[in-house]
Amino acid sequence: MHRIGIAGIGFMGMVHYLTYQQVRGLSVSAIASDEPKRREGDWRGIKGNFGPPGEKMDLSGVERFADAFDMVESDDIDVVDICLPPALHADVAVAALNAGKHVFCEKPIALTADDARRMRKAAEKNNRLLMVGHVLPFFPEYAWALKVIASGEFGKPIGGAFRRVISDPTWLANYWEAEKVGGPMLDLHIHDAHFIRLVFGMPNQVSTIGRTKNGLAQFWHSQFAFSDGAVVEATSGTVDQQGRPFDHGFEIHLEQATLAFQFAVHGKQANYLCAPTLFTNDGKVKHPKLGDGDPMHAFLAELKQVKQCLDAGSVSGPLDATLAVDALKLSEAQTNSLSSGKAVKIK
Repeated sequence: MHRIGIAGIGFMGMVHYLTYQQVRGLSVSAIASDEPKRREGDWRGIKGNFGPPGEKMDLSGVERFADAFDMVESDDIDVVDICLPPALHADVAVAALNAGKHVFCEKPIALTADDARRMRKAAEKNNRLLMVGHVLPFFPEYAWALKVIASGEFGKPIGGAFRRVISDPTWLANYWEAEKVGGPMLDLHIHDAHFIRLVFGMPNQVSTIGRTKNGLAQFWHSQFAFSDGAVVEATSGTVDQQGRPFDHGFEIHLEQATLAFQFAVHGKQANYLCAPTLFTNDGKVKHPKLGDGDPMHAFLAELKQVKQCLDAGSVSGPLDATLAVDALKLSEAQTNSLSSGKAVKIK
């Protein structure tokens, strides 16, 4: 049994807590929150854009801490699950790794590539696992795309376009502060940066245009150029109108097929604008069956992967911290291109 300590009980901390109940071999032994009510189990004030609402939780048998740095020293946990604001990821992760704990950290891995590298060094030094929770590859549409690409049936990826746009999340504190959350580049688009890196490898150049808010990228278009000639586009950011809170999708071009889908929420209606579709060279149009699309299922698949990594003693697949560091580097390069008005080389 791997004993988990969750650092940070907000929306994501609650999602992880609920999901751990469904994974045999993982058990939440401790939580850390600086809010007394949440340490007492009153999670009714927690809300997010999917999943169940917060409610009163029975935390009997769960050790509770006011400070995450105290929790990581506990002898009663083996793994620290970090669901804190991004500005705290690096320091808590390094403290946990130095205390001999494995770490599963929500995305983004950190707010700067330097902090991310510091986390990786601590993992290597202490021979501990550092896993990063980029959940997007576990969502059914993206998992389907990865499966088709990995099969090689339709050749290699040669280009594509990605989209991820939300209404300004006014319910999130400090969203537009670079030192605390980092805005939509690091909270939103980094999902697609990670997936692009996973599918296409690392580009050698990026060009970005768009608009800013509080000195942060607000809405933008990027073009990633790869050494093999592939070009990938990405559109992301926020709009002020609250009537369309979410819109995402992709079109991935393979040598002999195209994968496409787009999903959006309009008001209270959630619908596919383009259901997941495979277009083949012989003119066929195929629609895979992917289940009900409940986001909670993606987190369940992700945490099952965490258990597999812990059991194996090594990290593989989407949880690999190398991918998370590269996604952060891509996000930084886009920000630099947006601010300078010039293409940025990626080293």
